[in-house]
Amino acid sequence: MIGLSPENLPTPRQEDWKYTSLSRAIPKKLVPEAAKSSILIHRNRGQICEQGEDILLTGQSGMLHSPVLKVVLEQGAELTLIERHEGVGSYWKNMDMEIILGKEAKFHHIRLIEDSVEAVSTLNTRIKMSESSFYSGFYLIQGGKLVRNEIHCLIEGEKAQCHFNGISLLQGEQHGDTTLCAEHKAQYTRSSQFFRTVLDDRARGVFQGKVYVHKNADKIEATQLSNALLLAEGTEMDTKPALEIYADDVKCTHGATTGKLDEAALFYMRSRGMSAQEARRLLIEAFVGGVVDKLEDEAVREIVYYKVQQWLKRRPDDI
Repeated sequence: MIGLSPENLPTPRQEDWKYTSLSRAIPKKLVPEAAKSSILIHRNRGQICEQGEDILLTGQSGMLHSPVLKVVLEQGAELTLIERHEGVGSYWKNMDMEIILGKEAKFHHIRLIEDSVEAVSTLNTRIKMSESSFYSGFYLIQGGKLVRNEIHCLIEGEKAQCHFNGISLLQGEQHGDTTLCAEHKAQYTRSSQFFRTVLDDRARGVFQGKVYVHKNADKIEATQLSNALLLAEGTEMDTKPALEIYADDVKCTHGATTGKLDEAALFYMRSRGMSAQEARRLLIEAFVGGVVDKLEDEAVREIVYYKVQQWLKRRPDDI
């Protein structure tokens, strides 16, 4: 679902919202913003932005924020966008984002969700891809009481590629939901989905990944993988991978795993003189590192690793 309405919230009776209940989480008596904040990022044909863009979307206690973002890259344009979400107190951030990529355009998108642990964040993103365009998305879910990161990518042009990678680091009673659909409408297109979730305390993670292949969209390749690491007995991970294919000549795979830290690896590392805490931290870093290392920009990669390390340090007695 794109563009949520506060007056008509989805419920767990709807299949795509089976694992996430907004009505229980959204603070009561929120005050809407006086005006919707709107951001337009437009790059002309062939324009390459080496410095990239960095935007910060904040939340304030007691408020309903409804930011609208639009990114338009014309033919051959290239852009890197770092989109940061922060805030203080109890609020609902209900964002709508549209991304339009022209022929041979390239867009690198990094979304860092670090909202207040009292906040609800519903981020709805639509992507439309033309011939030979390229989209790379990395998503970090670390903050928020409830986060729903929903993405729908329509691949309309031949030879277009989209790659979705993300990590969720959740503790306490946090709820992190990644719902994603890659819709292949053209031949010779590619998509990949690779997400890893770490859950502690009573946190709950959700991954709903879908690949939809239209009739006659032959010669496409699509992969999908979700891995979850449970650090405590009270955690829960709900995974729902789906392939819906109406073409004959395609290569599509999906997989999902949920488990605990490798006891044999922990034993080996401790036998080499490491403390239990240090061994566990290294294993968790290696687990999420499989996704973080896919970030091409070294500076961004270092930022994400720093955030992972800070998250691990918050619970030194439990991890």
